[in-house]
Amino acid sequence: MRHPFLCVALALAGLFGAALVQADTIRIKDIGKIAGWRENALTGYGLVTGLAGTGDSSRNKATRQSIANMLARFDMTVVADDVQSRNVAAVMVTARLSPFARAGDALDVTVTSLGDARSLVGGALILAPLKAANGQVYALAQGALSVGGYKYDLNGNVVQKNHPTVASIPGGATVEQGVPNDVTNGGQRVTFVLAEPDYTTASRVAAAINRGLGAQLAVAEDAGGIEIRIPEERRGRLNDFLMAVENVQVEPDRRARVVINERTGTVVAGADVRISRVAVSHGELKVSILTENAVSQPSLVANTGADVRTALVSNSRVEVEERGETGLVTANGNTVADLVRSLTRIKTNTRDIISILRAVKAAGALHAELVVQ
Repeated sequence: MRHPFLCVALALAGLFGAALVQADTIRIKDIGKIAGWRENALTGYGLVTGLAGTGDSSRNKATRQSIANMLARFDMTVVADDVQSRNVAAVMVTARLSPFARAGDALDVTVTSLGDARSLVGGALILAPLKAANGQVYALAQGALSVGGYKYDLNGNVVQKNHPTVASIPGGATVEQGVPNDVTNGGQRVTFVLAEPDYTTASRVAAAINRGLGAQLAVAEDAGGIEIRIPEERRGRLNDFLMAVENVQVEPDRRARVVINERTGTVVAGADVRISRVAVSHGELKVSILTENAVSQPSLVANTGADVRTALVSNSRVEVEERGETGLVTANGNTVADLVRSLTRIKTNTRDIISILRAVKAAGALHAELVVQ
């Protein structure tokens, strides 16, 4: 008869073991997408009105001309040079069009100042057409701006929060026409594209699809694409077939990589990145140069001559501090995680760890791609 605590421990171990196994397998939709699935960038030019004197100045000729052109559409003739208003700002409008967007769908819009406006707070965007790279209009944007910041200045005093010259309009654009999108090659095949091309992962994805769907449908064409044949009986229900493909579980292969950001002192590495036998000896030398400025004032001298004056004296002091001990770490067939753990144990700071990892890579002992940001 087993002890109850032993049974609980074994059960927890089984649960944790199952969780670890499940963590290694993920849906293939999380590591790639069907070829042809892409968003389209939309860009437009417009005017923001209703600003409280924080718009473009009269020096901005483009804004004045835009106001004159807009008024001309309402049968009002105004010369651009006669426009004197700080309540209007010229802006660029951007949005992202979904690959399956239909007419009438709403898009989020980002509005950015194009001229010398100080703030877009309280403004509203006048109807602006949004075009794609082919020059066609796919959406129309209009509405009140949401800035999330402010800027007020008076007599040289400025109070600012965030960036008041960038705003957004949630759901501020209406799709006028969608983009034709066909993810199938003649209705017979689809191609699954990996986000990070890898021959091993591509072969595993093809094998997992064939195993999950019970037929030899997928073939890894190269490191980035898997071609999947659509069965004839599933072509009428393509959405259900692609749903089944996307939810196939696979264990992707991981490329050994260590990412270093020297600006923030961040090191990110896979726990199983291997290093060869290596010994690391690291010391620390600090050099400080301190300058003290003093004023020499001849206060006790009476009836001073023309050459007697106050003098500024600078006293510099150089201090050199070296650690009394040198950290020595020996790694024999360990991982990067083990090396970092050992360095942390001897109180090595993050920036020194970055220098050590770069030296280990230069010595040929770090078997991973070192990415320095």
